[in-house]
Amino acid sequence: MKERLTIVKVGGAVVEDDVQLARLLADFTAIHGAKVLVHGGGRRATAIAAQLGIETQMVEGRRITDENMLRVVTMVYGGLVNKTVVARLQALGANAIGLTGADAGIILSDRRPPVVAHASQRGNTLMPVVAHASQRGNTLTPVVGHASQRDNGEEDGDCHAGKRDLLYIDFGFVGDVRRVDDTMLARLIDAGLTPVIAPLTHDGQGHILNTNADTMASETAKALAGRYDVTLIFAFEKPGVLRDADDDTSVIPVIDRQAFEAYRADGTISGGMLPKIENALKAVDAGVTRVVITSATAIDGNHGTVISKT
Repeated sequence: MKERLTIVKVGGAVVEDDVQLARLLADFTAIHGAKVLVHGGGRRATAIAAQLGIETQMVEGRRITDENMLRVVTMVYGGLVNKTVVARLQALGANAIGLTGADAGIILSDRRPPVVAHASQRGNTLMPVVAHASQRGNTLTPVVGHASQRDNGEEDGDCHAGKRDLLYIDFGFVGDVRRVDDTMLARLIDAGLTPVIAPLTHDGQGHILNTNADTMASETAKALAGRYDVTLIFAFEKPGVLRDADDDTSVIPVIDRQAFEAYRADGTISGGMLPKIENALKAVDAGVTRVVITSATAIDGNHGTVISKT
């Protein structure tokens, strides 16, 4: 029988609230068996960036990360937030160790390539393309599709009605996880340590990359699923995935792939919740035993929205 492992991902809103964070860390420490904490910190990074005069841009819940923003998130995620959480866990008796993906090489990533999206479809899937040299950078640049740019197999230039504005998007120093070193993480866990992972990875070439915390939690769970009986919990300020964002009683109890696509199409699920559920679905597909999206005050795995394979 595999040893139980609980991976909890906590969002930035909870991290910023001392009362919520204190309760979550106490509940996390009380979880039986091995555990890993992955944290965000995006709201604090946004606030500090604003204080420094650095604009924040988001696309589908993902942060555009130029060189200045990379400095901010490295300081906030890898420093302020991570070490604060580690110190508080130590005070609660958990032998926590703070890590980024670069530490011990636990998470390696590739820099995300630029993409083009139809302006009217920014809430949907982005189309990957090869960037032209004149378009490189870390800003959103509106461009217009030409006859050579295809949409659903048709040339936009052939039909005036089908011609739409496009957005060129370079996410900058953002990483897409290539590999999680499950052997190294297992050594730390089996030694009695509790990894606390900040949402930063590296590319193996000396560069830090801003990486979505939900993705890191999901990829970590997937990598460790072969060694442990893994439960993955996404904890944030809401009681689960809501049908109505203004009604905390409208929790959707179960979401599978088909339901997710329907909710995304009708706008029920949008913004930062999109990558969260995408990552959750990938985790259950890869063998993670249980995935739950729930309130930071209910990380026992028995509340919130369960992400189902079917």
